[in-house]
Amino acid sequence: MAMRGIRGASTVPENTEEAILGATRQLLEAICQANPTLELRDIAAVFFTLTPDLNAAYPAYAARQMGWTQVPLLSAQEVPVPHGMPRVVRVLILWNTNLPQEAIRHVYLGEAARLRPDLNGAGPIQTLYSSVGGAV
Repeated sequence: MAMRGIRGASTVPENTEEAILGATRQLLEAICQANPTLELRDIAAVFFTLTPDLNAAYPAYAARQMGWTQVPLLSAQEVPVPHGMPRVVRVLILWNTNLPQEAIRHVYLGEAARLRPDLNGAGPIQTLYSSVGGAV
């Protein structure tokens, strides 16, 4: 069995606990819906990051609220890249699965969809990289 990464991101409307946790829950629910064979017992770990302008809550707490109690979770702050997209929560889910990498569905919600236009049919990453300070 291979370990695969599921990436996702969402914008958060404001720096409040409710907004951060709500955006994180919505993102995790969308990832689970996009990857219907994803089961908690197969998740090795989940890493969350927040842009420096978001510090009112740990996004990992949203996963705990959803019942992800046995999954190792970690929250961290993003590098403060000049001109980077503001108010973004990102996630990397490490998933033990037999699916090939091309079968994994990454999810970018709201304005964060601009971070990975290649996943939304809007063109290559290089086009975006110079306009928002990095596509990750």
